[in-house]
Amino acid sequence: MQKFGILLFQYRKWVVGIWLFFIVILGYFALHLPTVLSGNGFEYRGQYNLTRQVLERNFNQPKSTIILLFEKEKSASSSDFHTFINQTFNRIDGFDQAKQIITPSPQNGMMKGNFAYGLITFDKKSESLSEEITELKKRLHNRDGFTVTLTGEPIIVKDLNSASQQDLAKAEMIGLPIALIVLILAFGGLVAAALPLVIGVVSILTTMGIVYFFSYKLDLTIFILNIVPMIGLALSIDFALLFINRYKEEIKTNSILNAIKITVATAGRSIIFSALCVFIGLSGLWFIQIDIFQNVALGGMTVVFLSALCALTFLPALLALLGKNINKFSFVQLSDQKNNLWHRFAELVMRRPVIMSASALIILLIGLSPVKQMILAIPGTDSLPPNYPSRIALKTFKDQFEAKDRRDEKKVTIVLQSVGEMAKKTNLEQAIHVIQQLERDKLVSYVDSPFSATGMEGADQFVQLTTYGDQDKVAPLLEHYIRENKMRLDVFLKADGHSSKARQWVSDWSKKDLGMKASFGGSIKFEQEIFSEIIKKTPYGLLLIVVSTLIILMAAFRSVLIPLKAILMNILSLGCTFGIVVWIFQLGHFGIKPVNIGLILPVFVFTLVFGLSMDYEVFLISRIQEHYLETGNNSLATIEGLTKTSKIITSAAAIMIVVTGAFAFTGVMPIKQLGVGIAVAIFIDATIVRMVLVPALMKLLGDWNWWFFGLKNTQEIKHRKKPA
Repeated sequence: MQKFGILLFQYRKWVVGIWLFFIVILGYFALHLPTVLSGNGFEYRGQYNLTRQVLERNFNQPKSTIILLFEKEKSASSSDFHTFINQTFNRIDGFDQAKQIITPSPQNGMMKGNFAYGLITFDKKSESLSEEITELKKRLHNRDGFTVTLTGEPIIVKDLNSASQQDLAKAEMIGLPIALIVLILAFGGLVAAALPLVIGVVSILTTMGIVYFFSYKLDLTIFILNIVPMIGLALSIDFALLFINRYKEEIKTNSILNAIKITVATAGRSIIFSALCVFIGLSGLWFIQIDIFQNVALGGMTVVFLSALCALTFLPALLALLGKNINKFSFVQLSDQKNNLWHRFAELVMRRPVIMSASALIILLIGLSPVKQMILAIPGTDSLPPNYPSRIALKTFKDQFEAKDRRDEKKVTIVLQSVGEMAKKTNLEQAIHVIQQLERDKLVSYVDSPFSATGMEGADQFVQLTTYGDQDKVAPLLEHYIRENKMRLDVFLKADGHSSKARQWVSDWSKKDLGMKASFGGSIKFEQEIFSEIIKKTPYGLLLIVVSTLIILMAAFRSVLIPLKAILMNILSLGCTFGIVVWIFQLGHFGIKPVNIGLILPVFVFTLVFGLSMDYEVFLISRIQEHYLETGNNSLATIEGLTKTSKIITSAAAIMIVVTGAFAFTGVMPIKQLGVGIAVAIFIDATIVRMVLVPALMKLLGDWNWWFFGLKNTQEIKHRKKPA
C-alpha cells in the first residue's frame, strides 16, 4: 500500500486529469438516467406473470389502462356534465397510441351521480407510457364546475418517478448544507470540509453514469434515483473523512509524500476492508430474483466500488496537490485529543464496563420489543404523497364505482385449461366441479364465471345456450370467459387482499390438484409470489453476508472474538432499529398516520447498514489494533483508539444521519421509511454500540480479544508495556 501511495503522489496530476475526463463523460449520461427508469421494481417472473400473459394473449386483456375520472360540482347540471364528457372524448378522438377508448354512459354503469369515468387501454406496459400520458394531458381541459383527472397504474408510475426526482432534490437541499457544517466542525476549515462533499458528488455522478448503461440489459426501477445517492453520499463522505483525518494528523510531522504514503497504507487499508463489508452486504440482495432488489444490489455495489476507488485514488491525488493547504481557511480551533471530551468518555466507559454494557443492552432490548408487531406490505398507490391528484382520483374511483367486496385487491384470477375445446360438455363439467370446490371454501366470497354470468348451473344448459341462444348476447360473454381450451374465473375473497390469510389461500390453492391445469393471477397472487421469494431467498443472502463479513474481519484483525462481537452487536442494533421504525410508522407516532412497513425496508436496511456500520467497526478497531501492537496493553490501546476515532466516527455518523435522514422529509413513503430506518440504525450503531458496547466488551475480554487460533497478535508487538 505504501508503494501505491508513492505512485499516487508521483502521478497526482495524471490521476486528477483521468478522473476529470470520466466525470465529464459519465456526468452526461448521469443526467439522462431518469429517462430510462420506470416502475416500482416489483417484477417477478413467476406464475402471476405467465397468467397475465395468457389473459393478454387469449382474453384480449390490455397491458395497461388509464382511467379518466370526471367530477361535477353539485350545482352543475347533468346535461352540461354530459357535454363536458363528450367534448373531452372528442379531443381524445384519433389518439392513435390507444388500443381502445371506452366512454361512459348510464347504461354501462360508468356514470353515477356527480361522477363518471372512461377508460383508455394500451398494448404497452404502464412504465412505457410517459409520452402518451404527456400527450393526453395536453388534450384535457377542466372548466368551471367540471374536472377530469387521469389515474390508474400508468399515472401512478409516472407520478412516482416525478416524486422520486423531487424527493432527491429536496433531500440534497436539506442534507448537503448541514453535512458541510458538520465537516467544518470536524476539520476546523473550509478546504478540508469541502473535499468529502466533492468525493461524494463525484462518486454518485460517475455511478449514475455507469448505471445508465445497465438500462440496455435490465429494467431499472425509479427508486435507483434515491438509493444510489443515499448510499453513495454517505459512504464516500465516510471514506473521505477517515482519509483526510489521518492525512491531517500525518502532515503535522511528515513531508507531503510521507503523509500520503502513511495515510494510504493505514486509512486506505481500512477503506478497503470497509468497502468489502458493504459490497458483500449488498451482494446478498442478488439471491432475491425481484427487480428492485437486484437493481439496488447492482447500483449499490457499483457506488461502493466507485466510492472506494475515488477515496483511494482521486482523493490522495487531490491531497498531494493541496499539500499543507488542506489547513487553509481554518476558523474553528480544534481541542487537544488527550484532554478532550472523548478521552474522558473513553476512560469512563473503561472504568465501568459491566454497568455500561448492561445499560446499553437494556436500551437495545427495549427498542427491539415492537418488532413482533411489524406488518409488511408491498408499496402501492399509498407510496405517493397524499396530495397527488392521481392518488386522490383513484381512491374516489374505487369508492364510487367498485363494491368493497368486488375490488381488484380482493380478486384472484384463475385460468383453467382443458384438453380440447373448453366448451365441450365433459370439460365444462370439470370446470363446474372446480367452481363448486372454490365456492365451498370459507374464505371465498364469490366466484365470477361464465355460469354465474349466464345463470346456467349445469353443463347441458350452458351448451344449449351457446348453441341455440341469442348469439349477439352470448358471444360477448364467451369472449370474456372462454377462449379455445381456456376458461377465466375471478374469485373474490372475504379476507383483506394484502393480508397473510389471502396470500396463504392463493398459495395453498396453487398447489392443489384441481383435475385440470390451472394458473393463478391477480394482485394477491403477485404479492404471494413476492413474499415467498423474499422469505425463501433472504436466508441465503444473510448467510453470505454474515460468513463473508466474519472472514474479512478475522483477516483484518487476526481475531476471532472481535468479528463475532461485531456481527452479534450489529444484529441486535438492527433489531432495535426495526422496532423503532415500527413504533414511528406502524403505530403512528410523531404525527405520522399509521401505515404498514414497506416490504423492502427490513431487507434493505439490514444489507445496507450491516455493511455501512462495519465502517465504524473497522475505523475503531484498526486504531485500537495499531496501539495494541505498539504497547501490548489492551485497555490503554482501547482508550487511545476510542479517543482518536470517536470524533471522526461521530462526525461520519452525523453526516450519514443527515444525508439519509433528509429523506424522512420527502413524500414517497417507502423512501421516507428507508431514510428514517438507516438514520436510526446509524445513530444507534455510532453511539450505543460503537462508543459504549464495543469498548466496554474490549475491556471485559482483555487480551482474549486478540486470540486467533493460537497465533497471537502479541508476536508483532514492538514495545510491550506492563498494564497500567
